[in-house]
Amino acid sequence: MKRQTDIDRLHDEIQELIDDLWHLPRFVGGRRGFRPQVDCIRSEDPAELRVVVELPGVDAQSIKIVAADRVLVVAGERRRPEVSGRYQQLEIEYGPFQRRIQLDEPVDPSAATARFENGMLIVVLPIAPQVTQTERVSIVIRGRA
Repeated sequence: MKRQTDIDRLHDEIQELIDDLWHLPRFVGGRRGFRPQVDCIRSEDPAELRVVVELPGVDAQSIKIVAADRVLVVAGERRRPEVSGRYQQLEIEYGPFQRRIQLDEPVDPSAATARFENGMLIVVLPIAPQVTQTERVSIVIRGRA
């Protein structure tokens, strides 16, 4: 079982590298969907990880957040607005997205909080005082309509 977990983790890391490569501007035209940018900051007082995900134009209702085994998954969809007429230029990426953020430390997902404001999703994950095996935990975004 441990070996399969290692293989799954390696697969996820390779997928992230491929996603990074395809995010280069010269390749953007050939992609479907988009890959939101992420910052992950660790603070000491209180001991927590703050994950900030850039999601402009995304409806908060479409965002799903799950934490499990040192991984935070943020998924959703940015929909292209209905327009009439002919496009002159297409640069904005739309479609479904999923980001898997590897966490360097064990966290307590049951105490996690999330908020979505001005196109930025902020997830706060308290550092776990001890390593525990936890199941997947969905995190609810406060204040979303």
